[in-house]
Amino acid sequence: MSEGKIKVGIIGPGNIGSDLMFKIRKSKYLEMHMMAGRRMSAGIQRAADLGYKTSIDGYEALAADPEIKIVFDATSAKAHLAGAPVLKAAGKVVFDLTPAAVGPFVVPCVNLDKLLEMDTDNFNMVTCGAQATIPIAYAINRVADTEYCEIVAALASKSAGPGTRANIDEFTQTTAKGLREVAGADSSKAIIILNPAEPPLMMTNTIYSIVKNPDEKAITESINAIVKDVQRYVPGYSLRVPPIFDGNKVTVIVQVRGAGDFLPEYSGNLDIINSAAIASAEVVAKRMLEGK
Repeated sequence: MSEGKIKVGIIGPGNIGSDLMFKIRKSKYLEMHMMAGRRMSAGIQRAADLGYKTSIDGYEALAADPEIKIVFDATSAKAHLAGAPVLKAAGKVVFDLTPAAVGPFVVPCVNLDKLLEMDTDNFNMVTCGAQATIPIAYAINRVADTEYCEIVAALASKSAGPGTRANIDEFTQTTAKGLREVAGADSSKAIIILNPAEPPLMMTNTIYSIVKNPDEKAITESINAIVKDVQRYVPGYSLRVPPIFDGNKVTVIVQVRGAGDFLPEYSGNLDIINSAAIASAEVVAKRMLEGK
């Protein structure tokens, strides 16, 4: 292990897993160690070419490697449900980028500190839409008490691979649940749109809230503060349309431009969930290095 770094593994060598690998290469606290999958693929070969260990034995390979302390799961909800017990039995801390929700939802700028107090070992990153919209929904709710929140996540069709498309139902259900459980809305709804426009458009997210206390100044200040919090780990996150007020209704639109580590900049949907996972894992890794 490099001094001051925790070794990690990734399962799922597709677009998300490959982007995670390149992000980990820049990390101060994480060291890429193994890329795992179930068959040979371009992602497995890419990791091998960069000098990392690879395996087509899936979860079992990661579980069997004592050097790996943290695992990122970039497979599918169904696969994670089967693999999570294997990783748990091996004592790995897992960051789940599928909508499986084996562990509690985490949005780093909203509730990571609280989850660390609970000694959680499986962190569910909810969905890309949730990482983009829950911070805003939370910022509104904490000062205005949200009765209903609806979000529309519009992303470039080219940035939605087979895994994303296979999990569309889970995406909408999990995102809506996160708006209630993490952001605090009384009720919620989530919609995803795959936009086929050429050239591909940046990820755009609309957050629509009905609130009990429509204090425009407090809401605006709360939103501006949370945007800065998200930008600490997703620099391409920005307000496209500042809050619009109509009585007790608040509408906000945010845009996510990807960092371009491995994926195109328009793949902000994949970039934000990966960046959130890395940011969360770095906090956990730092605690491991401090002996906590």
